[in-house]
Amino acid sequence: MSLEQELRERSDSTCELCSATDNLQVYSLENFPGEATDGSFMACEVCTEQLEDFDKVEVNHWRCLNDSMWSTVPAVQVTAFQMLTKLKAEGWPQDLLDMMYMEDELKAFAKSQLVSEENTTAEVTHKDSNGAVIEAGDTVVLIKDLNVKGSSLTAKRGTAVRRVSLVHDNAEQIEGKVEGQQIVILTKFVKKV
Repeated sequence: MSLEQELRERSDSTCELCSATDNLQVYSLENFPGEATDGSFMACEVCTEQLEDFDKVEVNHWRCLNDSMWSTVPAVQVTAFQMLTKLKAEGWPQDLLDMMYMEDELKAFAKSQLVSEENTTAEVTHKDSNGAVIEAGDTVVLIKDLNVKGSSLTAKRGTAVRRVSLVHDNAEQIEGKVEGQQIVILTKFVKKV
């Protein structure tokens, strides 16, 4: 039996990431240290295109990982972990990462592949007023009163903003909730806790 036949049988002819049934193809992880069937899965055209070109990623498409991250297929686990890690600045992927379980060796492989990808692309680094690196999910404190544009709200100095998310393409901006309202905050006005 060919690899594609085995994978179609295992996946019941659906994408093993999003469960789509159209335009399926074999997606294999590079340098996977195990069996070909463990290092490959059936993927639809949409998932494949977004896995191969991160600029084409539609964030909401990847909410499907809420289900597929529990797959017993190593390649699906690795791919889910990697995509959730790349998207964790959105907030909800971090919650899924916190729940996700993987064997230590498999997680190490997934992380090593991510590191080699990150080394080839420039990464935006968010820093607070003191130069400390801010990551998605961190808590920060406002260091001055801020008037929120388009609102009568004034975010007071000393207000803690928990579980911030990062603005991907701007190192000077983060997002967080203040008094129940999601706002964009300049990093020069916050201090990491």
